[in-house]
Amino acid sequence: MAAQSFAERDRVLLVANGIGLWITAVLVGWMYMFMLLGEIELFPLIPSIDVQIPGEARGWNMAHLEGVTNGLLLMAIAAIAPLLVLGARQRRWLFWSAVVTGWGFTVPAWANALAGTRGLAFDGGPFEGGIANSVIYLSGWPPVLAVHLVFALLVLGVIQKLKSLADA
Repeated sequence: MAAQSFAERDRVLLVANGIGLWITAVLVGWMYMFMLLGEIELFPLIPSIDVQIPGEARGWNMAHLEGVTNGLLLMAIAAIAPLLVLGARQRRWLFWSAVVTGWGFTVPAWANALAGTRGLAFDGGPFEGGIANSVIYLSGWPPVLAVHLVFALLVLGVIQKLKSLADA
């Protein structure tokens, strides 16, 4: 099959996943706020409820922003898709690598916030280790690999688009 642009369905699915990541970011943001306050404060809707959400501000901030930035990444890929020229297999790899990148960085960041870990090195490296940290670290490998594939395919898609414009 000749190189071409993304199907509209795939673009819509990237946007839908981006919106899902934004919704996740909002939910994480609520938990972040309640963690900072030490209570669920929604006056005048409900009275204050004391809660102790584990973790620290740095971890919750990162978890919140992972959903925001990865949601934007997926929507940006959907927006620029008409400017990419890729073969069918390359488009499938880009689509799934983008989805794995978005969710694969966001969900472990949330788990890190809840567990009070960083997930940057097996058994913690210079940070506190433990089983939660190591599991989260290992779960981070698919998106680490996927994000590099995403950017390689984006560059390839743009280069091939430029070549097609020069040939026209």
